Amino acid sequence: MACPIKIKFGTKAETLSLLEGRLTTATVLPQVTFTVTDWIDAQCDIYTLMPSMPTWMQKEVVVRSSALAEDTLENSLAGHFRSILQVTGREQLEKAINSVISSFAETDGRDQVLIQPMLTGVKASGVVFSRDPATGGYYYVINYDDQSGKTDTVTSGSSNELNVFYAAKEHSFTTQGWINRVLLLIRELEDVFDNDSLDVEFAVNCSDELFLLQVRPLIIRQHPRINCTKQNETLRRIAQRISSLSRPHPYLLGKRTLFGVMPDWNPAEIIGIRPRPLSLSLYKEIITDNIWAYQRDNYGYRNLRSFPLLIEFSGLPYIDVRVSFNSFIPGDLDRDLAGRLADYYLDYLAGNPEHHDKVEFEIIFSCYTLDLPERLEVLLQHGFQSAELQQISNSLRQLTNTIIHDEKGLWRKDIARLDTLQQRQEAINESDLPVLDKIYWLLEDCKRYGTLPFAGLARAGFIAVQLLRSLIQVGVLTENDYDCFLQSLSTVSSTMCRDLQTKNRDAFLRKYGHLRPGTYDILSPRYDEEPEQYFIWDQTASRPDREQKEFTLSISALNRLKKILITHRIEHDAVSFLNFIKEAIEGREFAKFIFTRSLSQVIVNLKYLGKKHNFSEDDLSYLDIDIVKKLYGSSESIRDSFAESIRHGKQKYNTTSSLVLPDLIIEPEDVWAFQLSGNEPNFITLQSIRGQVITALDNQSDFANNILMIPSADPGFDWIFSHNPGGFITMYGGANSHMAIRAGELGIPAVIGAGSTLFNLWKDAEVLRIDCANRQVKIIR
Repeated sequence: MACPIKIKFGTKAETLSLLEGRLTTATVLPQVTFTVTDWIDAQCDIYTLMPSMPTWMQKEVVVRSSALAEDTLENSLAGHFRSILQVTGREQLEKAINSVISSFAETDGRDQVLIQPMLTGVKASGVVFSRDPATGGYYYVINYDDQSGKTDTVTSGSSNELNVFYAAKEHSFTTQGWINRVLLLIRELEDVFDNDSLDVEFAVNCSDELFLLQVRPLIIRQHPRINCTKQNETLRRIAQRISSLSRPHPYLLGKRTLFGVMPDWNPAEIIGIRPRPLSLSLYKEIITDNIWAYQRDNYGYRNLRSFPLLIEFSGLPYIDVRVSFNSFIPGDLDRDLAGRLADYYLDYLAGNPEHHDKVEFEIIFSCYTLDLPERLEVLLQHGFQSAELQQISNSLRQLTNTIIHDEKGLWRKDIARLDTLQQRQEAINESDLPVLDKIYWLLEDCKRYGTLPFAGLARAGFIAVQLLRSLIQVGVLTENDYDCFLQSLSTVSSTMCRDLQTKNRDAFLRKYGHLRPGTYDILSPRYDEEPEQYFIWDQTASRPDREQKEFTLSISALNRLKKILITHRIEHDAVSFLNFIKEAIEGREFAKFIFTRSLSQVIVNLKYLGKKHNFSEDDLSYLDIDIVKKLYGSSESIRDSFAESIRHGKQKYNTTSSLVLPDLIIEPEDVWAFQLSGNEPNFITLQSIRGQVITALDNQSDFANNILMIPSADPGFDWIFSHNPGGFITMYGGANSHMAIRAGELGIPAVIGAGSTLFNLWKDAEVLRIDCANRQVKIIR
């Protein structure tokens, strides 16, 4: 029957004992509990302690800690003490009990050992939080494993094949199966303990019976800045806006839309999931409001000039996927055919959300490639006719030729615009204009002569890479040839590495000093503002220079390429075609290098203006850049206008920092309950840290304020916290693993379950910056 009274937390064992037989939503396993003193008095003999044992102890059991210091309102010490699974027989049992007791270290004898049956036939297990431990937001967060049949993969951090389910609290929605029952359990426990911050371990067996394995207080260090009512009001408005934007539109193709953080211009990568208002408004101003669409229209795609690409839902940046997909369809394609193509793209992404960050590789056809006719054949399975495939192919060929032509190609005009930007940068910086006016004109010039040509060169660069990859498919290049070609490029990055070897400190910083890891982030110092944070000057001379390889094709390969280009009617000869690919990829990087100089100077001038009016850099990070345009066209007070924009930005960001939304929003209902992408790392806390990369086996004296790389979120690494790490990254583990809980409690920024690819990439760096609020890791050096 239901528990008639409120319960207070005791030890792990005491709490479970109070709940046994009193919950309506789950079963609590039977237990045997005794203190360390009891065990010592029994001379460590199980039969002396328990002459008559319950029958279930004759099968597999789990021996767990139930220490006085565990699961308190101040500390959980999750994973700090030992638990031993699959224990059978007297010898193993006594050994396991001694092992658990030894993990207590110093004890006053009242610490307990808890023995329970070992669950078998487990089809799902995990942990549910009744608040989001990273943000403090009002969500139920279920981190679960429905593959291994084990009960500890979530808490031990031993697997990266975990699922994460979010559900907004105090909202009525329907979920299916055992997940719904877990939600009913957590709600019942909230009522029983009169506590809305709980950490609950559970398991479901093959008979669909739900078991409560543990419940304890969830230690929330990052308290939300809004209440649950405000959160749900915000989510309701977001759902309504998604619904309205998803309706058919007379100027758009496609019956509906989706919203994603990565499908186009990748806001999650560039400015982060939760950018401060200044970063977000700068990105919108110079790229995603208008510039992106002007570029695509100029290059022959459909005209989307009045449509913003980025929609921000209470400060969370999302790409309007229908608008994006429309902008990749050639402008001369028949409207009916183009409309069906847009619906195919949208339906495919909705059915394959794992492709949300690679749509141009897996879903859409945005340019002509040498293997395009074969790739287009997939459309035959979706109601398209062969003649229509030919129309699509012809349109993409004409569009691509217009962009990449050796002499008249649009990409060459964009490269020329960059010279104009450099001249105008110098003119503005050396002028006597007021600082506010300089900011205004640096932004205007940046858009017209910087990000507009950059967007074009980025498109040309993408086409170049697609064409290069297609050379493998048609047998002109091997994979090794492809790698060799890329290594032959001379990009800004490779040039900077060489200049670091040869230029003196001042000359190097004059050329590269405007760069900053967070291009749009005023809180991210430029290279020339904190050079020692980025470069070790006395070691650069001893570093081996990266050898730039030469790329050559055999005469037979060149002849084969020449024939293929003629067959596909690409308006290049073999040499000019390869030159285009090389120059387009290099041009994209150079364009970014040039336009970011304007953007970086805007931020420098904002800092100067802010300091003059007593605003800190942190204050300015909440500013909306639109205020500069308003001030330029008026006589309003700079101080008052900045103060009001900052006040509003801080208020808005309070909401932003408490919200969690899925990477891809398919339906308005997704804002209330959703699965997070399984391959996305879990970011713990909203803090950031920059530090040297240290492996967990390195000298412990180096741990303080640095970033540790740990293979798994194993509680065995709990000792690291005594060495005051600045942050840490694990290859495996979930948001609810012991290490994640400890990081949240101690306020240590952590990335849990990065996966092998990202983990190894970051492990090889010297200095990283973890930005948990933006769910980003940046390589500083």
